[in-house]
Amino acid sequence: MAEPAQIAFRTLKGIGILDASPVYESPAGFERPEGNLRCSAYSPDGRFFAWASSEVVTVVDPSVGHVVSTIPAPNVYELGFSPLGSYIITWQRPSKDENGDATKNLKVWRTVDSRSGEDERQVVGQFVQKNQTGWNLQYTSDEAFCARTVTNEVQFYESGNLSSVWNKLREEGVTDFAVAPGKDHSVAVFVPERKGQPAAVKVYRVPQFDAPVSQKTFFKGDKVQLKWNDLGTSIIVLASTDVDKSNRSYYGETNMYILSANGGFDSRIQLDKEGPIHDVTWSPSSKEFGVVYGYMPAKTTIFNTKAEATHNFNLAPRNTILYSPHDHFVLVAGFGNLAGQCDIYDLTKDYAKVCTIEASNASVCQWSPDGKHILTATTSPRLRVDNGLRIWHVGGALMYNEDMQELYDVNWRPQSTDKHPLGDALNPVPTPHASALAYLGTQKTPSKPAGAYRPPGARGTSTPLHFKREDEGGAAFTNNGTTSSGLTNGFSKARRHVPGAEAVDQAPLPPGAAPGGGVSLTVENGDESLSKAALKNRKKREAKKAKESEKAADGNSLAAPASAGDSGRRGQSQNRSRNRGGSGDGLLTPDAKPRGGDRSRSRNDHSRQYSPSPSRPRSRNRRRDNDQEPQTNGTTSGPSTRQQNQPHNQPPPPARSPRPPPLSRKSNPNNTTSHTPTPLSTSTAPSSSPIAPPPPPPRINPPPGLSANPPPGLPANPQPVSHQQSQPQPQPSQHQEVSTPTTPGNPGTGTPQEKKLRALHKKLRAIEELKMRQAGGEKLELSQLSKIGTEEGVKGEVEKLEREG
Repeated sequence: MAEPAQIAFRTLKGIGILDASPVYESPAGFERPEGNLRCSAYSPDGRFFAWASSEVVTVVDPSVGHVVSTIPAPNVYELGFSPLGSYIITWQRPSKDENGDATKNLKVWRTVDSRSGEDERQVVGQFVQKNQTGWNLQYTSDEAFCARTVTNEVQFYESGNLSSVWNKLREEGVTDFAVAPGKDHSVAVFVPERKGQPAAVKVYRVPQFDAPVSQKTFFKGDKVQLKWNDLGTSIIVLASTDVDKSNRSYYGETNMYILSANGGFDSRIQLDKEGPIHDVTWSPSSKEFGVVYGYMPAKTTIFNTKAEATHNFNLAPRNTILYSPHDHFVLVAGFGNLAGQCDIYDLTKDYAKVCTIEASNASVCQWSPDGKHILTATTSPRLRVDNGLRIWHVGGALMYNEDMQELYDVNWRPQSTDKHPLGDALNPVPTPHASALAYLGTQKTPSKPAGAYRPPGARGTSTPLHFKREDEGGAAFTNNGTTSSGLTNGFSKARRHVPGAEAVDQAPLPPGAAPGGGVSLTVENGDESLSKAALKNRKKREAKKAKESEKAADGNSLAAPASAGDSGRRGQSQNRSRNRGGSGDGLLTPDAKPRGGDRSRSRNDHSRQYSPSPSRPRSRNRRRDNDQEPQTNGTTSGPSTRQQNQPHNQPPPPARSPRPPPLSRKSNPNNTTSHTPTPLSTSTAPSSSPIAPPPPPPRINPPPGLSANPPPGLPANPQPVSHQQSQPQPQPSQHQEVSTPTTPGNPGTGTPQEKKLRALHKKLRAIEELKMRQAGGEKLELSQLSKIGTEEGVKGEVEKLEREG
């Protein structure tokens, strides 16, 4: 009978060893240790199993459970074995001696030392190793040499003599290396980017360190994972960065390369789906490897040693790929924040799917050495509840279950495939253990999945494509590096407008999505499916658009029929009278008066010739006078509501010619002047279309200092003015344009030099805003960066204009 497969686990209470199918019990001679046990490990050949307590390291024979040796190494936090189990390596926390020097905390021992007693064990070699990451020595497969990295070099030692360096591989800036398995002794070293130079991975023959056999240079490589195949003929380089400069991922950027050990081939592995690389694994035959990559749902592809894709699996939420030891099956699973589904495929039957295992919350997944069982476990601190291990048959049946309290790690015992011939892996199916039957008895019968929650208004309808995963028929996820330009998920906000920035093309919207995010409210068949609030808002928008278009049409027209203008003015006057408490017929009632006295609320520029209150600033009155635009025919166009306060029983006067700009106005000291607008005198030139003027105001007495006879060109009863501004204004001719005073802050007035100066100041404000966004860490576009570069030129133009002015 073949030796059964075995697992070892470490929990809060102690360490256990369990023989798997078909017995599922501990070896007879094994005494389960208890206490604070920090670490444990199998030797790579499976001959030994060791664990560390606070006083010693104990080594046992896992086949029978007997203690083989003990090593007097207290407070060991990490331990490991050489490939053939001849040496055991321990790592302790860094500390200092009495002189303040660092103690040698990395020690190498013989696993079984027959030359000395247990209390007189001699250390083969010891080193200072401060970093716990990458703490262990790396041995060649035959244990002829071992290596470790120090500053700017990789040091090689003979395994039996660690007191002196056997050879050195000098490489400036080296941070990581990997010794190849197999018969040929090769080593790969990694040098990250520095001083503008690209990162590099170089492969050397041991001990020929003069020139690399193969090398690959690349950017975007802060750290790498170096993965040799079992024969040591090819190596995969998985390069990654901590920060993705394109802002497409929170977890940096990943790229993958492949190099041959003899220098015959090197290439970047091209992946046809955007997103991170989740996992990459060599097959035991060393002829192919599998990669899981891309945004979820991820894509899984099999490549040969020439980086050519040979098979693609269906898109699914997966992030792990594992080959069985006999290279007969491949497992594609999704763990971590995924559901824990494991798909098993038969490689010998054109990747036919065998089954799917539901291993929820699993953090460990390993193939057994016999190639027929799969171990899944939930460990701490990944999850501190529901810890335990389960053993599954390759056909999908649960064979064993054991719940534990704070399971820290669990591993299969390494064994050669020669000890476990595969045969027919699917038949016959072994008998499950009683623990598996008890566990299955507590599980509820799976019912039809209820699906995602749908609000009442969306029930009974098909799911929009932008809410479906790509493997369910939805649109493929694309990440363009910004959080606001691509509205593909229906929840992004609209892009913020930047003054002076160039417009960019928005990404196409998926079916059913609205430009502002969410689902479009447009209904093709009618409005019966819209809610009351949506209909109300829609009517408001339509009314607002109609009102704006009406105002635009009225403002562009130079003249209108008296009857049509009278009806339009009456409606607008009615609205204003309602707001002021007036009657609905457009006229003020005897009891109601407008706010602020009897002054007119008309916005007509020519009907504002009234005396404002002493507290009203003069600049505001002057600003209102600038609303008219001169016309080439000698007439001025104004708003269509210039005679809203005219009594409706007043007949329209004859047409008038254009008038000069109004005089400056001051308050009447006697406070007797009416606020009714006073028209100016007009020329005798006929107009192309009649314009109805306001009614003539009552005659008033002029204040002291103002002549009763008006100057030529002014009305017979003008408003009182100050002594400084009592000079008559020149009346323009029929073909002379009426000039308007320049108002500060009005973009439509001023000389060309002032307009250009205002435009330059606006550019400077936009550049300052872009600089503040850039200082806050926001990613700017190329057009925005180029706009920042024009700041000095704009400032120079501003200084030049100010000197000329």
